[in-house]
This record gives sequence, C-alpha cells and structure tokens, in this order.
Amino acid sequence: MPDDKTKTVPTKEQMLEIGFEHATLFDPAQLDFRQDVRDMCAADKCNYYNKCWVCPPACGDINKSVEKAKKYTKAVMIQTTRQLEDSFDIENMLDAAESHKKRFAQAVELMRAYDPECLPMGAGGCSLCRKCAYPDEPCRFPDKAFTSMEAYGLYVAAECKKAGLEYNYGPNTLTYSSCILYND
Repeated sequence: MPDDKTKTVPTKEQMLEIGFEHATLFDPAQLDFRQDVRDMCAADKCNYYNKCWVCPPACGDINKSVEKAKKYTKAVMIQTTRQLEDSFDIENMLDAAESHKKRFAQAVELMRAYDPECLPMGAGGCSLCRKCAYPDEPCRFPDKAFTSMEAYGLYVAAECKKAGLEYNYGPNTLTYSSCILYND
C-alpha cells in the first residue's frame, strides 16, 4: 500500500492507454478458485506443466495460492483482442500473445508503483526464458515472471463474464485476458 498519499491507483483509462482493448475494475471476492481448473494443467496442452517455475506443480499448492489471493480488495481485468483473417492466422495470433505480454508487463509496473505487493495473474505460461531454469536453479526473473490465471484455478471465460467483459468477441477473434489484484 502506498506510503505517499499523492499516489493514485491506476485507472481503467490508464490500462486502455497502455493499449489494451478492454479493461474493467472488479471485486476480487467474486473470483472462483477451482481445483478442477488447476487439475486441467496436468494435461499439459500448453507445454508448461512441470517445466516452469510459475506453472503447476512448481507454483505451489492451490490452497496457498487462494489464501494469498483472498487478501486483496480490488482487481483489474485487462484484455488484448485481435481480429483474425481466419482460424489459421498464426501471425496475428502470435502478435496478440506478444503484445499482451508486453502490455501486461507495463500494467504490472504501473500497478506496482501504487501497490508493490499487488498480485499479477497473467495469460498462459511464462515465456521470458528460452528454457526455464526449473527445477535445477531458481527463477532467473522472479519479478517479471507471472503465474497464470489458470494456475490459480480460475476458469478465465467465467471470470471475464463476472467482471463484466466478454471472453469471445465474435467470429475470428482471439482474446488474451489477465488480471491484477491489489489493495488500496
């Protein structure tokens, strides 16, 4: 929590200025942390399970994650959305992922200036390093690596809807969603 009373919480408008297509503030008490969502990580469809410090099982027990997250009183959901030419438009898919990660890092930096103890939850697995140091060495960038919403047990489509945002913005669109929990 900021010591300097001149610091103000980043606004939805500031998140949109970073470049996100959608942003909303919401009450983190509505988040539904689900073990079944966390368990889906074990299917390793994203190729990060048991290969990365910020993904299961390395990111720790879900109950500890939930306990940590429930200490926050405010939240912001932010999204990057891209229109795709078709379902094979890999170039725009990759660009959207890269843009979202860069924007999210900026949003986290902005939020940490307000609340250094904020809790960022990103979209998908970490890609900061070509090969994660897990399990042999500690994370090389613990201040830049973010655990995903899914690793916290959040079913992203449902959480977007509860926060007042869409998850799917229509045919041939792709949306990446992340959130940051904080206290004021």
